[in-house]
Amino acid sequence: MGIQEQRAELDRAVEGRTVCTTLADTAERHGGRPAYSDRIDGGWRTLTWADVRARALEAAAGFAALGLEPGDVVALMMPNRSEHVLADLGAVHAGGTPTTVYATLAPDQVAYVAGHCSAKYAVLDGKDQLDRWLPVLDRLPALRKVIVVDAAACPPGDRFLTWDAFAEAGRAALAADPAETDRRWRAVRPSDTVTLLYTSGTTGDPKGVLITHSMVLHEAAMVERSSVLPEHPAGVSYLPFAHIADRVLSYYLPVGLAAHVHFCPDPAQLTSVLADVRPHSFFGVPRVWEKIMAGIQAVLSAEQDPAKKAAVAAALEAGRAYVRAQEYGNTMTPEIAAAFEAADKAVLTPMRALLGLDRVRQASSAAAPLPVEVARFFAGLGLKIFDAYGMTETTGAITANLADAFKLGTVGRPFAGVELTLADDGEILVRGATCTPGYLNRPEATADLIDADGWVHTGDIGRLDPDGFLTVVDRKKELIITAGGENIAPSLIENHLKEHPLVGQALAFGDRRPYVVALITLDGEVAPVWAAARGIEPADLAALAEHPLVLEEIGRAVEDANARLARVQQVKRWRLLPAEWTAESEELTPTLKLKRRVVHGKYTDAIDALYTP
Repeated sequence: MGIQEQRAELDRAVEGRTVCTTLADTAERHGGRPAYSDRIDGGWRTLTWADVRARALEAAAGFAALGLEPGDVVALMMPNRSEHVLADLGAVHAGGTPTTVYATLAPDQVAYVAGHCSAKYAVLDGKDQLDRWLPVLDRLPALRKVIVVDAAACPPGDRFLTWDAFAEAGRAALAADPAETDRRWRAVRPSDTVTLLYTSGTTGDPKGVLITHSMVLHEAAMVERSSVLPEHPAGVSYLPFAHIADRVLSYYLPVGLAAHVHFCPDPAQLTSVLADVRPHSFFGVPRVWEKIMAGIQAVLSAEQDPAKKAAVAAALEAGRAYVRAQEYGNTMTPEIAAAFEAADKAVLTPMRALLGLDRVRQASSAAAPLPVEVARFFAGLGLKIFDAYGMTETTGAITANLADAFKLGTVGRPFAGVELTLADDGEILVRGATCTPGYLNRPEATADLIDADGWVHTGDIGRLDPDGFLTVVDRKKELIITAGGENIAPSLIENHLKEHPLVGQALAFGDRRPYVVALITLDGEVAPVWAAARGIEPADLAALAEHPLVLEEIGRAVEDANARLARVQQVKRWRLLPAEWTAESEELTPTLKLKRRVVHGKYTDAIDALYTP
């Protein structure tokens, strides 16, 4: 079947549908099934799909009672919790446009986003979020009402309303006039905007990406058709809903699958939530997988029993061989299968169980290419991480590795119905039903994004192999061009450096310079464990960054990375910094990608010093 026939089949599958009609259908067919669970005092508070739809309609009536008109924007700043989805669904059913705002934004950034989209309403979680909004409220004249989930944090005044009071008003409005809410959600069209997502912005002001009902339902259909999940799968939601991946995987897709999503509002609690839920699917951006890997490696390196270390090493090798045999073009042998079965039963399944990943049928990664060595490490555990590729502007993934066709180190092949090609300079171009119509109020940026033939210019440089598998080389604008004219992908160097458990983040630099240098930070969780195992007295990261043993180990990490790099790519000099990079300190985006310009600006002196004889 050709691409156009595949596209036509998908079009028929979602024709006339919206998120509103999909939720109504799911509530009717699977109303008693669990939908969303919040962790409360060590237990779980669960809403069924019937509950979700009933409360979504009440929230819609509540927004209508506050004066929301079709198209009005509702800004949401909350952690992952049921109220986040209910507020979003309520806005959608009332004909409004929800936009989740990253909770790490500073007040001036909040003012930009809320002002740019002329947000009429905001739903905030509590004090931390209010602290980001209150200083700029006088710069947001369009904002009519601020709804606060934590009643104790809700300020006095007519401009503020608690979530409980909002929900009660919605219930009363729905009871008084159910026909109005019914009319509103039935009036929503597939071409209407279902959400407005502002890119986290590695450079410049964020842009508001318009995403329609049709786009998210096409994306959900593509993901569903390629998945190997059981019926009504269980999952964990911990990434921000401002991130397109978790919106698709923990919101739009579950609405159609009647899946059960467990919220983890604090990523620091992810390990315990995974152990509790034992999900059927798990999505992590590369940095999440890297941190899990670093934690496992730290534990394994502390093992003193030679026999146990040898048994684990042999089991991991059996796992790698088993996954390697399943890669596209390879062949499974009875010997490899038998060795894995024995290793899996004795060692690997218990190891995955300790992580809460023993029931996972579909592990995936996106947002940036997953380093192949990370994928190989988890293959050793018998866990295949299917790397995917996409962006907010394509409603998430448009290529993916699948159970029956994958190559580790690539981001897979295009989904059915997606057109993908490479421009003359290697830029990845995409065309399909999940591509955005453009950016809100940014016609020039939209023109740069989408050309006259409808191709979305991703800004990423890619490479297609003879089997159609895509590899993402780097961002087009982030390639290093050395003084000698060599083109170098910094992420390749950085990924090799981050394979060492001690390394938290790394930035390779060398644009218009004679050689490549690197700034490196320690992993805040692994470094203290590593130090304690070697008898180093407890110390903060700043002190560890100056310790001779730590510096010696980082030097080995650089040497190991250089051994796998071409001479022009090798790091000639480096510096270990005294603090981690985070979204709060602004070196990383909320999805843990490097903000290169920010790092370049903050550490200009450190970089220059690396070029000083």
